[in-house]
Amino acid sequence: MLAVYLLLHIFFPTAWSELFIYNIIPVAAIAAIVFAPHISDSIAKPTTGIAFALWACGSAIASAGAFFSIPPIFSSISNILYLLFYPLAMIGLPRLLAVNRKLSLLEMVDSAIFGLGLTTLGSALVVKPVLPHFDGNLNETFFAIMYPIADLVLVCVVIATVLMQGYSKRGLVLSSGVLLFAVTDFLYLWQHINGSYLMGSMLDVGWVIGVLLIAESFWQSGIDIKAREGINPILISISVSLSATLLALIAIRPDYFPRFILIPAIATMALAFIRMAIALTQAKNIGQERLLARTDELTGLPNRRRLVTEIDSFIEKEGALLLLDLDGFKPINDAHGHETGDKILQQVALRFERALPHGALLARLGGDEFGVLYEGGSDSAVEVALALRATLSYPFHINNKEIQLGVSIGVARNNGEKDLLLRADNAMYKAKREGLGVCRL
Repeated sequence: MLAVYLLLHIFFPTAWSELFIYNIIPVAAIAAIVFAPHISDSIAKPTTGIAFALWACGSAIASAGAFFSIPPIFSSISNILYLLFYPLAMIGLPRLLAVNRKLSLLEMVDSAIFGLGLTTLGSALVVKPVLPHFDGNLNETFFAIMYPIADLVLVCVVIATVLMQGYSKRGLVLSSGVLLFAVTDFLYLWQHINGSYLMGSMLDVGWVIGVLLIAESFWQSGIDIKAREGINPILISISVSLSATLLALIAIRPDYFPRFILIPAIATMALAFIRMAIALTQAKNIGQERLLARTDELTGLPNRRRLVTEIDSFIEKEGALLLLDLDGFKPINDAHGHETGDKILQQVALRFERALPHGALLARLGGDEFGVLYEGGSDSAVEVALALRATLSYPFHINNKEIQLGVSIGVARNNGEKDLLLRADNAMYKAKREGLGVCRL
């Protein structure tokens, strides 16, 4: 359809080719999007298709207004339809690059910060020179502002998503289409304010080629599973810095930049604070999750995972590992119930904690087993073991019941070898098997 239009436009230019053939091209692009294979995302196809349909309707009305006499209100309707293209495209096109991928809240905020930051800069540099040409015409001024800002936001959102996903043919073709579409918009605006734009000129071809490139991107291979971690923090910092700098310049020279630049600039700064709050909350949650992952839920002591991790960094220190296994706990747990057993374990943990010297690590390894990492000499480690055993010499009182327990303790001196846990385990079983109470290996 594009080839047919170009041939007619160059060799047989007529109003009908501009009105019908030109506007059939975006319809063909919609069909290409609808029938594109391998794109199963429930958002990308419909939103982009509807966006193109709105743009095609706006183009048809604008074309009719160029060749026929129609009421002036249709010009505003055409502009509104053109403008409605952007929010839908901003929703659908990033989804095309991240098909079925659930972006995290932080990634979406980063993308918004990057897009708004660049939009602020682009608005200050590109849009400002246009405004004096529309003094006194509120309608033209509004659309003169909104089109380039919307183009900048769309370009920045697509580029931000490409940066998050990494290089792909789909990303390259889509970026090319969006950039060409935006550049054509800016050229149109430039010609329009200088009175040199003519409907049906070669400039109009830029829009339909941009539309076709966007539609073609739906047929290209992308990165639908693998994805980068997100936008580089340096780019986020640059975007925030640009917005902060422009806000400072506006404060110093309020008449130099148009006031509407305050909107994306303030939005960028607000999102930067929101991002900080999200990041701090996530960091806190991660810290709590890691703590919970290494903490025994019943006693609040470190668990086996924490103890094993500490053993890895304990190899070069002087000290010992003590493994403790309660004697007679299982029959008591079976006779009195798990609720009573849990209360006993909690009180055992409390007694052990009180008996240990400062700096020793007490952990519950699971069931009725505990472990202690102790820094100090071998003899003092045995003394600590005897003190721990002595804490169970007097009974527990649970639900008006007197319960007596014992403990078998294995002590393994740290000799720099990686079998510390194994040796402590062997010592503990020997103490339990032979009724030694405390056994040192």
